[in-house]
Amino acid sequence: MTEDINQRSRLARAILMLERAGIIDFNGHASLRLPGERMLINSGASIRSALSERDIIAVDFDGRTIEDDRQPPMEFHIHSEIYRRRPDVNAVIHAHPLWSTLFSATDKPVRPVIMQAAVLGEIRVFSTIASINTRPLGEELAKTIGSNRVALLKSHGAVIAAGDILEAFVLAVYLEENAERQHRAEQIGEPTVLTDQQIAAISANLWKPNLLQKVWDYHAAKLPA
Repeated sequence: MTEDINQRSRLARAILMLERAGIIDFNGHASLRLPGERMLINSGASIRSALSERDIIAVDFDGRTIEDDRQPPMEFHIHSEIYRRRPDVNAVIHAHPLWSTLFSATDKPVRPVIMQAAVLGEIRVFSTIASINTRPLGEELAKTIGSNRVALLKSHGAVIAAGDILEAFVLAVYLEENAERQHRAEQIGEPTVLTDQQIAAISANLWKPNLLQKVWDYHAAKLPA
């Protein structure tokens, strides 16, 4: 029971921090994988700016609720189909970040222009403009993200797939930071893009638990006590 409460609290905290950072809005959602084709996810009706562990529900990969009659977000297929396809993924975030979405809406690629972008990997774009509210659409999205960590949904938002909620949270933050700085740099001139060699070296240095935790702690400290 304690572990379950801790998981729900941590997931709710991640969503709150993403909302405070302007990455998740009133429709965003995040999930954690549970054993047996189940997951924890914030309910569709939850208020993302006032979330608590009580707003986190358990559902199976077909969206059937396990505990009560509260329903998951209609786009739960984003999460379930990535989990079905990727046994290495234990946390998924779907957000509507401003700067990253502008790039997908204009067919302009997000390029690694800051060091933190080195850990993002290849960023593919899911070209269908739609809510991912059916299993076939979820399957197509899961194929688009493939073995990568990040995908953009055209004119819609972003999807992050990671080993745990800490990794997913940090990737969501880094994606939006890079997109904003790329856009701002392009107002001045042509930004310098990291080379493959730089990406490999920087990624090895940045993808460490203590550095990921540092990002989490920075945003956590902004939440009300």
